[in-house]
Amino acid sequence: MAKSRTRYTTVAIVIHWLIAAAILFQIILGWRMGDGPKGPATYALFQLHKSIGITILLLSLLRLGWRLVNPVPLAPDDQPGWERIAAKLVHVGFYGIMIGLPLTGWIMVSASRVPIPTLLYGTIPWPHLPLLPQLAAGAKQTWREAGEAGHQALVWLAYVLLALHLAAVAKHQLLDRDAVFGRMAPGARPGWKEPRAWLAAVALVAVIAAGYLYRPALKAAPPAEVARVPLPAAAPIGIAAAPAEPAAQAPAPVSDLEDPVAWTVQKGSSLAFTATWSGSAIEGQFKTWTADILFSPQALDRSKLTVTVDVGSAATGDDQRDQSLPSGDFFDTAEHPKAIFTASKFRKTGEGRFVADGTLDLRGVKKPLSLPFSLKIDGDTASARGATTLDRTTFGVGQGEWASTDAIAAKVKVSFSLTARRGSTAPSTPRPGRPIP
Repeated sequence: MAKSRTRYTTVAIVIHWLIAAAILFQIILGWRMGDGPKGPATYALFQLHKSIGITILLLSLLRLGWRLVNPVPLAPDDQPGWERIAAKLVHVGFYGIMIGLPLTGWIMVSASRVPIPTLLYGTIPWPHLPLLPQLAAGAKQTWREAGEAGHQALVWLAYVLLALHLAAVAKHQLLDRDAVFGRMAPGARPGWKEPRAWLAAVALVAVIAAGYLYRPALKAAPPAEVARVPLPAAAPIGIAAAPAEPAAQAPAPVSDLEDPVAWTVQKGSSLAFTATWSGSAIEGQFKTWTADILFSPQALDRSKLTVTVDVGSAATGDDQRDQSLPSGDFFDTAEHPKAIFTASKFRKTGEGRFVADGTLDLRGVKKPLSLPFSLKIDGDTASARGATTLDRTTFGVGQGEWASTDAIAAKVKVSFSLTARRGSTAPSTPRPGRPIP
């Protein structure tokens, strides 16, 4: 019965058209990724490209398994021998690219210097190939280059096979006027008037257009969270004194606190950052941070601040991008899990406005920095906010291809907004003209 079959099974037909549409869409995505500037949009296209590639791999393995137990229909009796051989070679070639392209892409991702995870369609985790991520840098680069070379060669083979396949379909449908197209489009008749042939042509154009028109939805940073540790944080970090951002209204006069007071930050406070990637703003936050705050506007000389940031908690709203930030190319959390800002000098620059002078230790690099902020104290509650800009390259955040500022700008804005509750007053130290209580 299988040998007398005149068309493919329904399962094989459905898988064929799904893979065909996916390959065409994938080709357009590949062109856009190569032509577009590095940035959030291109990055999102790359993630989708990976997801579609794995989908093609799984569908191709399914189709191959189905074909092994469901023989293909026989070729037309009058088909020349050379055409039968050519058809078999093209089909073998298609299986080669349908399986080989995703595999070589999988090798490239698994051996990448930056361990970007793969989440199929942003949801389903997909593992790297075993052993490749653990290889030494030299061996990993060899695998990555081999995967890239194989991937590129298979892309060019795909172009040739697609051209041959489409030309063969047109020949059988319009010149030979046989039933070859009907094997994959049940009920189709030979000739240019066949509506199924026109439907296939329109679908081809629609898929290509969709590939060019598709615009990925860029994820925003998650809502700000207060630190998930006992002592929440207060001040952000920067590398140069910069004018404080103008407030919506002038801050009210601060209370008279003769001695430094310990403050505990309340829920809703945030420590955020903004980077620029190919002209697009990437908003993020540090989700885990602590602070030891001892401050009084009337005792600036005795006020102190220590902020400890878990740089591995950086979140920008894209899980795949965020999981690359702890790598050696960026924060290198394996060697430097924390960034620490300490300040023991404070200056008043206006009514309710101050600057904290201190040192930032980030990625093993220590640099002096100053942070301007506005402050309002109302009884036992204080609210403060501030912002400044740091140069990521000064601290080595961005190695290899990311060291260049062409894609990711050097300047990164860091900002904070907090509400804190007053705790205990620090022990007094002797001051001229004031007795020790």
